[in-house]
Amino acid sequence: MKKLAMVLASVMSFILVAPLATAATAEVTWTEPDKYRDIRPGEENRKRFQERVFKNLEEHFSELAAKLPADQVLKINVTNLDLAGDVRVGMREIRVVKDLYFPRMDFSYQLLNADQLVVKEEQVDLKDMSFLMGSNMRYRNDSFGYEKKMLDDWFNDIFAEHVVEK
Repeated sequence: MKKLAMVLASVMSFILVAPLATAATAEVTWTEPDKYRDIRPGEENRKRFQERVFKNLEEHFSELAAKLPADQVLKINVTNLDLAGDVRVGMREIRVVKDLYFPRMDFSYQLLNADQLVVKEEQVDLKDMSFLMGSNMRYRNDSFGYEKKMLDDWFNDIFAEHVVEK
């Protein structure tokens, strides 16, 4: 019985890990974040907020890259970030989200193949001026959902022919 349990555990771990091993990866660099347009935290500690923003967006880039062929690397160098909304000071500092304060991100990317040759590269000035229009149900409960939706739209536009169905 123990052997059967061990075999099942091994098979399950292989099934869960194998797809991850064959997916492309993302490497994100945050260049001079102190000069970014707006990653102000409101009431949260500035350093922790910045770390949370970067972690969330790095994870999202990784999820997007996982749709690309195995052994490829998507390198992102972020040079500016402006989160949706604007921090207003009153009794408390809060982020007010209005259509006037749309999300923006400036970055360059390189998609490298298994031989580390550049497949695609570009400088991107991304913005979503209609971020409050339409349905954003996928990320309605996520932190930085407007930015994630904006990145999804960009990724689906740029990498449509590279995406691998899994």
